[in-house]
Amino acid sequence: MAKIHRDFPADFLWGASTSAYQVEGASLEDGKGPSVQDVKVIPPGTPDFKVASDQYHHYKEDIALMAEMGFKTYRFSISWSRLIPDGVGAVNPKGVEYYNNVINECLKYGIQPLVTMYHFDLPAALQEKGGWGNPETADAFVYFAKVMFENFGDRAKLWLTINEQNMLTLAGPAIGTFDPTGVDNVPKALYQQNHYMMLAQAKAMALCHQMVPGGKIGPAPNISAVYPASCKPEDVTAADLFSAIRNWFYLDMAVYGVYNHQVMSYLRDHDALPEIKEGDMEILASGHPDFIAFNYYSTATVAAYPEGEETAGGPSDQQKARGEAGYYKPFTNPNLLKTEWGWEIDPIGFRNTLNQVYSRYRLPIIITENGLGAHDKLEEDCTIRDDYRIEYLQRHIEQMQLAIDDGVQMMGYCPWSAVDLISTHEGFDKRYGFIYVNRGNFDLKDLRRIPKKSFYWYKKVIASNGKDLANDL
Repeated sequence: MAKIHRDFPADFLWGASTSAYQVEGASLEDGKGPSVQDVKVIPPGTPDFKVASDQYHHYKEDIALMAEMGFKTYRFSISWSRLIPDGVGAVNPKGVEYYNNVINECLKYGIQPLVTMYHFDLPAALQEKGGWGNPETADAFVYFAKVMFENFGDRAKLWLTINEQNMLTLAGPAIGTFDPTGVDNVPKALYQQNHYMMLAQAKAMALCHQMVPGGKIGPAPNISAVYPASCKPEDVTAADLFSAIRNWFYLDMAVYGVYNHQVMSYLRDHDALPEIKEGDMEILASGHPDFIAFNYYSTATVAAYPEGEETAGGPSDQQKARGEAGYYKPFTNPNLLKTEWGWEIDPIGFRNTLNQVYSRYRLPIIITENGLGAHDKLEEDCTIRDDYRIEYLQRHIEQMQLAIDDGVQMMGYCPWSAVDLISTHEGFDKRYGFIYVNRGNFDLKDLRRIPKKSFYWYKKVIASNGKDLANDL
């Protein structure tokens, strides 16, 4: 019997995403204070974030192009240090003005702002005081949330708390948000930071419900189904533990207000349990997200890793696990293709992940990142023929459709990224956008915006509410 597809919801939020430090530029302009991204050591061969895609000066043009594509939502982040230069204290009126302008420009075209509160760019002034390792940073985040809700909550109704909080914990050194120098027990320090972020998130979610009429808010981790390398029970146990460490530890807390039992046992074994003060668990249980947002790029595959085997893998990044003797080790899945940068491509795993998240939490889901980074080429006729990106997105949207058929409640899809921006590790060599930004790593050129082939394809997808995925342009 032929499968009958359910339609995407009539109010489905098609859009795309960016983050402030990767797209805005104007890094110290109009009163903005430095963030950790402005002061960190930049890897050799990659650009800094001073100009980025210069959306600070091009936001009207960029949003007009998003409107031409038919966006229903635009997921962007607010730079904490643009709004509050020192992280606490005085609010920068130019920062308020800028984000008011962005929000109003979106609404002019009927695009709902989907606002990420924090995306990897802690104010440097707070980092100097201990960053997320200082419990006062959680208080500062709640103040930041209050300022945002007061200034923008009358128009921005959809909010995300902390982008990829799990990656801030699992891959902080790779992202550039944690310096392990001089830290005796790195896991303990990271999981203590995570605890403070959890408290900040719960308080911000409760505050949103108090301050924003009709406001909805949710977490935004990076989630990935985890496969066992084989059907051996030992491999299944390893995959189950890694999935708890990578995924459920963060969402269990956001949704249920409890720490995952497997991960707490793992942390106890590593002398890495966070200090939990009286009253903390009550705060953590008070958050109540309205939906779950998550970023999806790939799945993971792991095998059992008996004590005594040689060390596996190099340092972890946002998609690749590092092995740990006695627990799990990464395993290359022979059934999957890889991107130019070694990230496995698994559209079917997208459906698997959506089903796992929905069956566990029963909250609506919006995808806030999913995309293909590639070396895009600007042709002599000023076109960018990124059929490889179209194919990647086609296959993932097809699997999202199947997840909807399975009964998953989907509310939106915002691939990475709306416009080309600085990739955290590869600069402008690795592009994700529907809109090409004419600059190189170090040659700023004219920063001209040029729609790629995927721009016109995605416009067609949105116009058909996901029914027409054909690459027939």
